[in-house]
Amino acid sequence: MAGFLTQVFNRVRRAGVTGPMVLRADSGFYSSKVTEACSKAAVSYSITVKTSKALHKVIAAISEEDWTPIPYWIDDGADVAETTYRPFSEKHPEVRLIVRRVRPSPGSQLALFATYDYHAFITDREGETIYLEADHRRHAVVEDVIRDLKYGVGVNQLPSGRFCANAAWMTLNVIAHNLGRWVGRIGLGSEATSMTTKTFSTRMLNLPGRMTTSGGRKTLHLPRAWPWEDQFNTVLNRLRAIPRPAVCLRA
Repeated sequence: MAGFLTQVFNRVRRAGVTGPMVLRADSGFYSSKVTEACSKAAVSYSITVKTSKALHKVIAAISEEDWTPIPYWIDDGADVAETTYRPFSEKHPEVRLIVRRVRPSPGSQLALFATYDYHAFITDREGETIYLEADHRRHAVVEDVIRDLKYGVGVNQLPSGRFCANAAWMTLNVIAHNLGRWVGRIGLGSEATSMTTKTFSTRMLNLPGRMTTSGGRKTLHLPRAWPWEDQFNTVLNRLRAIPRPAVCLRA
C-alpha cells in the first residue's frame, strides 16, 4: 500500500502539481507505513481509525462539554470533538484524533442498543476541527463514483486478460462517464447529482424513440406517456442553448 501511494504521489507531482496534497482515506489505509509514506512525500493525511479497545477508551474520556454540534438531518443528531491519540504502537508520536458521534436513526435497531455511533480519524493537518471533519467525510464521494463506474458504464467486468486492452477500455468508460455526468449537470442541475449514470442513461440516452424528417426539419417522437419527457426536453433545450465557441482562423 505504501509503495502504491508513493508511486501515485510521484506521478501527481510529475504531472505538474506544486501545491499542498492531502490523502483522505478509510480504515483500509490505517497503517504506520502509509503515514510514513505521506510524511516522506510532504503529503498531509486524514485516515479513518480502525476500531479497537484503545480507541474506545480514548473516546470515552472525551468530556461532554468538548462535543460541538454539527448540522445534521435531525436536531442534535451529530457532534464532533477532538483529542490526541497514539496510533499503531506506543513508540508512535501522538496525533490529532477527530471524532464524530451520530445518534442512530429513530426506530432503527441500533437505536435500541446504542446512544451514539462513533467515527474517528487521525490527521496531521492544521485547521478547525469542524472543517477537517467535514472535509474528511467528503472522501466517501470517491466510493460513489467507483460504484457508478462499475454499474453505470460496465467497469466491473474488464474485457481482456491484457493490461493495455483493459487500460484502453477503462479510459473510454471514464470518458463516457464524465460526459454523461456533464450532460446531466448542465441539463438538470442539482437534480442530476443524486441520479446514477445507469438511471440517467435509461431516462435520457437510451430512450426509445423515432426520428422523422418533414420539410427539412427533424422531429423526435417519444413514446406516448413517456414519464421523463419533460426532463428530456429540458436537457435537450439547455444543451442547445450552450453558445458555440468562437473559431479563430489565421491566414
